[in-house]
Amino acid sequence: MKFIDIKEFGGPEVLTLKTTSSPTPSENEVLINVVAAGVNRPDVIQRQGHYPAPPGASPILGLEVSGEVIQIGKNVTGLAVGDKVCALANGGGYAEQVCVPASQCLPIPRGLTMVEAAALPETFFTVWSNVFDRGHLQPGESLLIHGGSSGIGTTAIQMGKAMGAKVFITAGSQEKCDACIALGADVAINYHESDFVEVIKEATGAKGVDVILDMVGGDYIPKNFKIAALEGRIINIAFLQGPVIKANFLPVMLKRLTVTGSTLRPQTEATKAAIATHLRNTIWPKIETGEIKPVIAKVFPLEEAENAHRLMESNQHIGKIVLKVAAE
Repeated sequence: MKFIDIKEFGGPEVLTLKTTSSPTPSENEVLINVVAAGVNRPDVIQRQGHYPAPPGASPILGLEVSGEVIQIGKNVTGLAVGDKVCALANGGGYAEQVCVPASQCLPIPRGLTMVEAAALPETFFTVWSNVFDRGHLQPGESLLIHGGSSGIGTTAIQMGKAMGAKVFITAGSQEKCDACIALGADVAINYHESDFVEVIKEATGAKGVDVILDMVGGDYIPKNFKIAALEGRIINIAFLQGPVIKANFLPVMLKRLTVTGSTLRPQTEATKAAIATHLRNTIWPKIETGEIKPVIAKVFPLEEAENAHRLMESNQHIGKIVLKVAAE
């Protein structure tokens, strides 16, 4: 099979198309003929040498795919050869074939193309795990998403609104803010033009927001303390501006804040299976009615993974970047 190799850690130019033998599924896995693969920030970090694959995972990039099941492990139930699925992979998605735990596969939502479906798993698993499982967002509460126009952001906006929250976002241009409003965000703040701390204080009558999803870090961390509501929950999922800061933690005590975070890839198969069940029961029906939809920024052929990573690193995209591996 063809796959994208990292010839050495470095910039996007280290990504090269190569050929290797097809993987063999374990007793709890399925082998998927990949049609499309999503591109995510962890792929970039792994390419740079800062996010090694966990033990037992494929060293090939790619954490989400769509395609057709072509082989099943002996213990797999509920899936059959020929099923069309999208799946959260533990690695290996930038390839023509990939092995994935059967419990991390979901059906293609009715009405979606394979390319659209490939943009679902990594971001939807991440948002559910952090905003709802860890952040306990409830109907009627407020959600602030830093990086609202990213793949995670565009997903979180829609999931938050669908579950009855008021949604605030920050983004770096008016175009991105407009796109977030179109997806359902109630308030979009261009951080180049406005101080989001002041905007949110005014918009909430100084109450603050209940849940904050932060992938920026850096000096956003103490600002999050300022704008979190009483009993607020702050969830860190990335630190694009760095994880090391000097901050006053007194608001954490005074407001009884919860500050937490997670990474998805190292979590257990059982944890990921539970998230998949929540998504299938709660979110997949909303995708099929059109209430929630994947936002695709651009699609590249597999051999142009380098250009896909360049776009990811430019931060100029709105939504998800996808690699097209085969015809649907």
